[in-house]
Amino acid sequence: MSEPLYRDPTAPLDARVHDLLVRMTLPEKVGQLNQRMYGWDAYRLNPDGSYELTDALYAETERFAGLGALYGLQRADAWSGVDHGNGPGAEDAAALAELVQRHVVERSRLGIPVLFVEEVPHGLMALDGTVLPVNLAVGGTWDPELYERAAAHAAAELRARGGHVALVSALDIARDPRWGRTEECFGEDPHLAARLTEALVRGMQGTENEYFAADKAPVVLKHFAGQGATVGGRNSAESELGLRELHEIHLPAARAGVRTGAAAVMAAYNEVDGMPCSGNRALLTELLRDDWEFDGLVMADGLAVDRLARITGDKVSAGALALNSGIDLSLWDEGFTHLGEAVERGLVEEPVLDAAVARVLRLKFRLGLFDGQRTTPPPPTGGREISKELARAAVTLLDNKGMLPIPDTVSRIAVIGPQSATTAHQSGDYTAPQRPGTGSSVLDGLRRLAPPGVDIRHAHGCALTGDDLSGIPEAVAAAAASDVAVLVLGGSSARTADTEFDANGAALRAVSEMTCGEGVDLADLRLGPAQYRLLDAVVATGTPTAVVLIQGRPHVVPDTAGALLTAWYPGPWGGEAIAEVLLGLAEPTGRLPVSVPRSAAQLPVYYNHKDTEYGGYVDESAEPRHSFGHGLSYTSFAYGTPRITDGTVTVDVTNTGERYGRSVVQVYLRRLITSTWPRTLELCAFQGVGLAPGERRTVVLPLLTGEARTDSAEIRVAESARAALRAVPIVLDMRGVRA
Repeated sequence: MSEPLYRDPTAPLDARVHDLLVRMTLPEKVGQLNQRMYGWDAYRLNPDGSYELTDALYAETERFAGLGALYGLQRADAWSGVDHGNGPGAEDAAALAELVQRHVVERSRLGIPVLFVEEVPHGLMALDGTVLPVNLAVGGTWDPELYERAAAHAAAELRARGGHVALVSALDIARDPRWGRTEECFGEDPHLAARLTEALVRGMQGTENEYFAADKAPVVLKHFAGQGATVGGRNSAESELGLRELHEIHLPAARAGVRTGAAAVMAAYNEVDGMPCSGNRALLTELLRDDWEFDGLVMADGLAVDRLARITGDKVSAGALALNSGIDLSLWDEGFTHLGEAVERGLVEEPVLDAAVARVLRLKFRLGLFDGQRTTPPPPTGGREISKELARAAVTLLDNKGMLPIPDTVSRIAVIGPQSATTAHQSGDYTAPQRPGTGSSVLDGLRRLAPPGVDIRHAHGCALTGDDLSGIPEAVAAAAASDVAVLVLGGSSARTADTEFDANGAALRAVSEMTCGEGVDLADLRLGPAQYRLLDAVVATGTPTAVVLIQGRPHVVPDTAGALLTAWYPGPWGGEAIAEVLLGLAEPTGRLPVSVPRSAAQLPVYYNHKDTEYGGYVDESAEPRHSFGHGLSYTSFAYGTPRITDGTVTVDVTNTGERYGRSVVQVYLRRLITSTWPRTLELCAFQGVGLAPGERRTVVLPLLTGEARTDSAEIRVAESARAALRAVPIVLDMRGVRA
């Protein structure tokens, strides 16, 4: 008897999908659309080091005659309770995945394998996975090529451990820094986010082919769409989004990802004009599939389908609404388990169900899961180096009164502050437990890299949160006895065992020193009160002080010290990258991906607001403390007069200082005559250029003006949004310029 067509790897992909689909029963089809389990509940570690599958996994595969997808088999964190004592590490993760896969295939009448779906927010969220700087730090690099290499490493690591699909935040735009998930955003600007999303897709998925390479992973871009626009910066709160704001600000990154070939998107929790994204047919079908011609997979966020019962009345009809709207694969919901009943009740037409099943199956075929290609590739090398390179590129010098870099003549350095000697708070939310000794703090980095004979002394000073001032006298004494003080302040997204979690993994209550992350929103943007007392006390000693911020969102910090820089959450090896910049062994090349406010009372402060009479306040400036795109160097640059020809902007950039440096050429558009009210500025192109002292280079950038129709506009070239407002504009007719 010959093998069925779907088993033939030489047959056309669509023919294989169709052949398998027509052989499936209704319950088998429903099973392919469900992703019910927490992956860590599918196994247990035996005393002898072997893994055993659980009754929960047996029950799930029996219920659905197989399994569509399994979330988080390798996830390790405080929520899952998985650590190095009970979970899979680099040496046995692939074997565990193969054990589960064999079980699923054996329980499936047609031998359909399961998709292993893993979180890859800033590197693979698994034991021994490479932790990268968070997205906000990636945005601070303004370097899509560098990020593409990092994304490729993360994909190769996922596939080497038996994983298949990567969940990656990319589409959220940081419009309110009070939101705890600001760290997951590339920044406040749609163009910057779009270019980095393209880099993410290229890096993780490779060139767009029918089948994925063994070291490439389909990416699920999240969250679609507008999740960064929730009212008050509160997680999962309602949104006040008009269609223009949605299309101009919150959709360009998704559009760019789809154009680049993203395999999947995840529908967001928020609603748009009263309709939750997971039940929004206008968004998921009419826009995404019909207008954008997206043929990939749409996944619901955790338990989002069941939330639709508030609209439909019960979970059966909630599942039907989500499927009819465009959701293909659920996440932990009950509603999708009843899709068979929904078909029988006439709530869902079976061809609609079949189309969703076909998309799930097609992704499995593209991964080669039916063709004996489950042999995992070798693990990639160089994770520490790429993580540190990203961290170094993200370090952004916000203010420098001539203090940095630290001179070679310094003999005593005081390293102070709650972030100075720990790596635990250098990584963002969604980070697996790290083995002892992993990474380097700022103190570690300075001790290793400072010239021989330099005395490095340390004082903790205070905690990240609270008002305990008992450690400040020791810190003051250390600063007063030193030539230079490095004061490391900031926040933390680190979860601990006593964190209370919601059913979707969000923090229900902030504990310990948590000040950021999913579920940890702030009404204010100030640091813990003791950190300000510590800052004032150290600066008051008169010792030149550099303040380093390790944070997941912009915090309000005065420019009272000799220098101020931010590294965002730079990852485990970020301390060494920061030390290199402080000592002048590396240049500060980062630029702000978000505006830094003077206080939370100013919000919003993003640069690309509508071009209206933007009045100030009586009691405070309405301008940000530091603007989008801002970042200082240890050298200086001069820009020539921009020229515009054939849809490109050309400008000469010269390093006029005495050190190597990297400038980021930023091209902004200001629409003059257009069909709707314009914005003050819109970033439309950027490019980094590294120059030796005295070197001049001509930079050519394509002029991309976006989707909105523009008759005429000003083009401004500068090093930040604020500088662009002062730049001499070039006025031109935009009707012949490509979008």
